[in-house]
Amino acid sequence: MKLVFAGTPEVAVPALDALIASDRHEVVAAVTRPDAPAGRGRRTVACPVARRAEEAGIEVLKPARPRDEDFLARLREIGPDCCPVVAYGALLPRAALDIPARGWVNLHFSLLPAWRGAAPVQHAVLAGDELTGASTFQIEEGLDSGPVYGVVTEEVRPTDTSGDLLTRLSLAGAGLLAATMDGIEDGSLRPVPQPAEGVSLAPKLTVEDARLDWRAPALRVDRVVRGCSPAPGAWTLFRGERLKVRAVGLAPDRTGLEPGELSAAKNAVHAGTGSHAVELLWVQPQGKKPMRAADWARGVRLGPEDRLGG
Repeated sequence: MKLVFAGTPEVAVPALDALIASDRHEVVAAVTRPDAPAGRGRRTVACPVARRAEEAGIEVLKPARPRDEDFLARLREIGPDCCPVVAYGALLPRAALDIPARGWVNLHFSLLPAWRGAAPVQHAVLAGDELTGASTFQIEEGLDSGPVYGVVTEEVRPTDTSGDLLTRLSLAGAGLLAATMDGIEDGSLRPVPQPAEGVSLAPKLTVEDARLDWRAPALRVDRVVRGCSPAPGAWTLFRGERLKVRAVGLAPDRTGLEPGELSAAKNAVHAGTGSHAVELLWVQPQGKKPMRAADWARGVRLGPEDRLGG
């Protein structure tokens, strides 16, 4: 089939690579979000999918809005059979959905209908799910509600961050998306409507969602730290300034600390929660690079009055 791939971030690149490598399909163009400022210098740069497509000699389309008439006209000129999508980042209007003969097919990183929305992997970690996966489905105008072509499953490991889990899902999902394109082409796949029950939503996490509540149980603190890594990054207040908490360890044998209370030894720092303490492993003070919590504690010279959370 003639394909136009839509995607933007690094997590979409494995799927693009899998389709480029296919001997059954031709990726004739890629659709991405426009170039945006990035890095400390805030220089305007192309997104990872755009860079990979350009390396492969594939035309790149970067509409400000996918309803722009110039973009829709070019898509009609190309005449794709199908448009596979991975984390494109914009809603597709009906005018775009109607162009490819076999529609738009999205690779979504959850077992639909669970975790419909922009942050399925983060919410799976936050909820303590033990199993998640990826789904391919036919895009319609609802939020991730279209009929499903196929799924792959993935175990959520006890120490997984959202970044760890998303990396594995992007690789497994790339194979699923390529297989879905094969099945659509030869007619062996038919999409199945999603069940009405089991729907959950996964909106994009805000900075406030990533704020740690030290009155919560240790397990919840751990999930927020892992679920918000690498972005937006779990944080708390320390001496009136934001302190990012990059990694913690559960310390069920450590009790006696009040929520937010700190205890520092030579090579370990513990913080009290609503249940038992957690060990702070990596933190990042405001304006500085991540560092081991024990090194941070020595540098700030913790006093008995110091607390996390303000």
